[in-house]
Amino acid sequence: MKTAERLYLREMEEKDWEAIHTYASIPDVCRYQPWGPNSERETKEYVKQIIADKGKEERTRYVWAVVEEEGHQLIGVGELNIIDVYHATGEISYILHPDYWGRGLGTDIASRLIAHGFQYLALHRIEATCDPRNKASMRVLEKNGMQKEGRMRGHLRMEQGWRDSYLYSVLDSEYIRGSMVNS
Repeated sequence: MKTAERLYLREMEEKDWEAIHTYASIPDVCRYQPWGPNSERETKEYVKQIIADKGKEERTRYVWAVVEEEGHQLIGVGELNIIDVYHATGEISYILHPDYWGRGLGTDIASRLIAHGFQYLALHRIEATCDPRNKASMRVLEKNGMQKEGRMRGHLRMEQGWRDSYLYSVLDSEYIRGSMVNS
């Protein structure tokens, strides 16, 4: 799966834990997440679980390594989970190594995840959540035509206590072959 000629997304491989750990072990990368900073063991387990989920008969979790086109370096992860099969609802998430923040790559990744969900998985609705303090993630979601639906109070347990989340979504009727209606 290509994104704007700068990146490609590929299935995760066991050896990818090392590249993922270069950013998953950084406190600033996980400050809005209910996980991390990861130990090596935690990062290895994360990758093992992704590979196990890939082999499930009724797959509902799709996780791709985000790879820089030029140097073929893994720089992040994009994930699409089918959270409700009957209602055709998915949820996206993405994370990048901080050396690649602020370049529009998160927007590219989210765009590809949304496209995959609508075009190949026939989803009706795709959601995403983000910490209300994470302005960069809000911009990524909004640039991809996702609408903020509201604030979910006490949504995730963090090390410091419960965290609220903003809920964003986009519907298949708002999406047309790789571009969002009215965006």
